[in-house]
Amino acid sequence: MLASQFVFHLALQRDKVESFDRYPFNLPAVRTLDHPLELHPKVTFFVGENGSGKSTLLEALAVSLGFNAEGGSRNFNFGTRASHSVLHEYLRVAKGVKRWRDGYFLRAESFFNVATEIDRLGVVDFYGNRSLHEQSHGESFLKLLTERFGGRGLYLLDEPEAALSPQRQLDALERMHDLVQQDSQFVIATHSPILMAYPDAWVYRFDADGIHRVGYEDTEHFRVMREFMADPCRMLDRLLS
Repeated sequence: MLASQFVFHLALQRDKVESFDRYPFNLPAVRTLDHPLELHPKVTFFVGENGSGKSTLLEALAVSLGFNAEGGSRNFNFGTRASHSVLHEYLRVAKGVKRWRDGYFLRAESFFNVATEIDRLGVVDFYGNRSLHEQSHGESFLKLLTERFGGRGLYLLDEPEAALSPQRQLDALERMHDLVQQDSQFVIATHSPILMAYPDAWVYRFDADGIHRVGYEDTEHFRVMREFMADPCRMLDRLLS
């Protein structure tokens, strides 16, 4: 493991936490983090309901690794609004001996701010020589994957499916695989059953009991989507009656 991945686990320094009754330490995912959370050398998914803490933990991991809290590479240093938690100050991140050549933190909710900073810095040539603001959200994200991400990278993505149609999610999955084949490592917080189907990935479910590693087909996302697609009329009748 040490020789094959960039980051292999993260741990909460519980002795530094003064109280587990305040945010973000009162989140079940954080409060119950009493053992190192191992990361897959290729692809790890954080899944769970809104407010379960998956994005909070991913953000803390990104900031602790030197990425800008609103997104971008480690060369980005801007802040539109300080909204990230202090959790990164309490994490211990174990890194492998291999160093990543490229890295990026993508947050769907603040991608507009990142695109604005790219324009300000005048580095659109790294993103297909066209302002991301002149493209749809989905197009600009795919440009990020195809033009900016270059392999042998550590890529932390928070809900990347937000702007992508199902077909574009499949395109993103294909590009992810290309990058994995080029020795990249991904950690992704997502609601997308398409993305989390990536073969051999580790899936961590965030719920009221904490964090649990589960199989893809054991996720609620997969079960709900399968049930709906199997018989949409029956599901709608049940929901809308």
